[in-house]
Amino acid sequence: MQEQYNPQEIEQKVQQYWQENKVFEVKADSNKEKFYCLSMFPYPSGKLHMGHVRNYTIGDVISRYQRMLGKNVMQPMGWDSFGLPAENAAIKNNTAPAKWTYENIEYMKNQLNQLGFGYDWSRELATCKPEYYRWEQWLFTKLYEKGLVYKKMATVNWDPVDQTVLANEQVIDGRGWRSGALVERKEIPQWFVKITDYAQELLDDLDQLDEWPDQVKAMQRNWIGRSEGVEIEFKVKDSDETFTVYTTRPDTLMGVTYVALAAQHPLCLAAAKQNPALAEFIDQCKNTKTAEADIATMEKLGCATGLTAIHPITGEEVPVWSANFVLMDYGSGAVMSVPAHDQRDYEFAQKYQLAIKQVIQPAADSELTADLTKEAFTEKGILINSGEFDGLDFDGAFKAIAEKLAGEGKGEVKVNFRLRDWGVSRQRYWGSPIPMLNLENGDAVPVPEDQLPVVLPEDVVMDGTTSPIKADPEWAKTQYNGQAAFKETDTFDTFMESSWYYARYCSPQYQDGMLEPTEANYWLPVDQYIGGIEHAILHLLYSRFFHKLLRDVGLVQSDEPFKKLLCQGMVLAETFYREDENGGKSWYSPADVDVEYDDKGRPVTAIYKADGQPVQIAGMSKMSKSKNNGIDPQTVINQYGADTVRLFMMFTAPPEQTLEWVDSGVEGANRFIRRLWRAAVEHTSVATDIQPLDVAGLTSAQKAFRRELHKTIEKVSDDIGRRQTFNTAIAAVMEFMNKLTKFDAKDQQDHALVHEALNSITLLLAPITPHVCHEIWHALGNEVALEDATWPQADKSALVEDEKLIVVQVNGKLRTKFTVAADASQEQVQETALADENVSRFTDGKTIRKVIYIPGKLLNIVAN
Repeated sequence: MQEQYNPQEIEQKVQQYWQENKVFEVKADSNKEKFYCLSMFPYPSGKLHMGHVRNYTIGDVISRYQRMLGKNVMQPMGWDSFGLPAENAAIKNNTAPAKWTYENIEYMKNQLNQLGFGYDWSRELATCKPEYYRWEQWLFTKLYEKGLVYKKMATVNWDPVDQTVLANEQVIDGRGWRSGALVERKEIPQWFVKITDYAQELLDDLDQLDEWPDQVKAMQRNWIGRSEGVEIEFKVKDSDETFTVYTTRPDTLMGVTYVALAAQHPLCLAAAKQNPALAEFIDQCKNTKTAEADIATMEKLGCATGLTAIHPITGEEVPVWSANFVLMDYGSGAVMSVPAHDQRDYEFAQKYQLAIKQVIQPAADSELTADLTKEAFTEKGILINSGEFDGLDFDGAFKAIAEKLAGEGKGEVKVNFRLRDWGVSRQRYWGSPIPMLNLENGDAVPVPEDQLPVVLPEDVVMDGTTSPIKADPEWAKTQYNGQAAFKETDTFDTFMESSWYYARYCSPQYQDGMLEPTEANYWLPVDQYIGGIEHAILHLLYSRFFHKLLRDVGLVQSDEPFKKLLCQGMVLAETFYREDENGGKSWYSPADVDVEYDDKGRPVTAIYKADGQPVQIAGMSKMSKSKNNGIDPQTVINQYGADTVRLFMMFTAPPEQTLEWVDSGVEGANRFIRRLWRAAVEHTSVATDIQPLDVAGLTSAQKAFRRELHKTIEKVSDDIGRRQTFNTAIAAVMEFMNKLTKFDAKDQQDHALVHEALNSITLLLAPITPHVCHEIWHALGNEVALEDATWPQADKSALVEDEKLIVVQVNGKLRTKFTVAADASQEQVQETALADENVSRFTDGKTIRKVIYIPGKLLNIVAN
């Protein structure tokens, strides 16, 4: 074993061993318990960032630990390789998205390997490859046949200068990111998948997910948004037209003073033909943002339509308004407005001087008050000013009003969901073509199975505006049953690819179907899924939906894709800046700044290395390009080695919490590895002939040392296996290392104890720092490869204490300590204590009033 720890040499050697021996390649084996560990795959943006490194280190530690428990562990990796960033980069770098993507994949794959992640690369996939996306195209055609896919007009962001649809992230302050033109809301045909058909099941099955964070399940429940309410029909005065509204508060129906319709509601569009003011308002609403957060904060605007609606119970006339906070994409595009009991309706009514009628008051025993001169009363209560329903509470009113409406054919109780069908059409190029054909008669049909995949051409030129497959009319031309047809030129939302990749990993080379059923049902569901909380809603919800689709076409037998979920926290780093003349900020990379810290490790001054002048310290912030505080993993690997990066990532914070990147912490992790290396070097240099440990012949001191070792094994096993608190597991190993370095090995028994300790520590750290542990393991003379070694088990007999240290107090003050046999009685302990000279000094001549004994720990004598 070489004396100096050289991480670059060791890591390259160990990684070569893994590669040559295909250590992490696995096959389904019904005789072994499987464990499928998966980290969310990366977008091939060019370089790994520290968020990637943390995510993948957590997954690798769990995978290696489960392997050491004897399980058949699969840990695959691939690339979420379609998407808008590749198009933007291709335009910027004057290249094609495919070329840019494949080059990035190669670079990032090399980085992953340098970090020592134990991936089964035989299962690698890239979602931009036809052999991958052909199967989601196939599934889409099957869903179409089942009636789960449809096409309808939908509103999109439209750039009138570039003549293109923009993603939400391409709209900056209401303008197109390239042209700067004001973005319009435009209706175009879009393809949808009926996720709403699975809304109730997606909600109910959250109860199966016992090993998901409660926060994530709550976010999904809120997104699905199940509500029970009443759908009510309103008639339009002097017309055969009607429209419906849905409300969860039918108890407020008697307080409706106006109704509000979306600008694009058919009634508004028809009325606008004779109403110039309304037409102008509808035109203004084309630029209205549709995100709920934006709607909540934007100014509420409206325009009278000139229409009048008839109240379904009272027959009273109520005005119909068009309002910018009502959207056609949500519900029926119409809401009943009760300004006395809804704050948004209240503010709108005040702005346009509309009537406000109170129909709910606080219950007699309530401490609530209703002051409609200040705000709406939005709580539930008792009905007033509601005719036959006066005096009813919420539940009574809900039932009575619903029954009356149903009896008159004007309404019905309905369950509604906030969840909307999944719009999967994107007007961009770099994505999977949607496998539908448009016929000359206007019909749309799925691409026949024998013509799949519809391949996206990769050798293209990006002009920055139009998708190459939309710009090339020849690409779309095809035949269907002998007649002319045109391929759909929209591409899939990239969530389509990431919604089922976990399943394709089970049989990535399978060419006869989307999944090979035996393999899929052996590996699925995923036992451990790891990724950021930012994917808690859409990605995870779509994946859950896709899994149920796969089940319902007979490909999988389970209901849910991911058994256990871990959401890792963000990686933070220090930020530094200077203000420029215009009040803006120029941000400086931590690598370019010298920082001085106080005795508590807090930064006090920061100097920019290039000019020696100070910069402002802005504190810890998420690593990002905007604040220039990202730390390049490659730089740290080159300086300290992958094991140091991995150890720091796992030690500095629990996985769910944010991690603060501090250079001193990285250096500390490196020092610990070097300390472990030195301990192994010293031991192997002096203990050349290790004899088996004679457990029965251990002295008290040797027993105590071995007890500490096996306590550590027991704690680390629980921390990693059950609690997944890797930081406390590492802390326990570090604490034991302190005892090991102080242990003075003099004889064969001592050397055998040190050997057992080093073997155990190496195994405990193997999932976290696999390269250095691989090398130490073999230097200790072990013939079985570390990757095939089993997790150490705590020796229960070693944990049993023969002796106990008793602390003795007199009147609460420490007077002596001594050891007794572990099974000593209170009488024996008390007799020994009273015989002690220092105890007798404080008890002689006094009356012992009380003796408090905590077995094996404390004896407190109360005397006066």
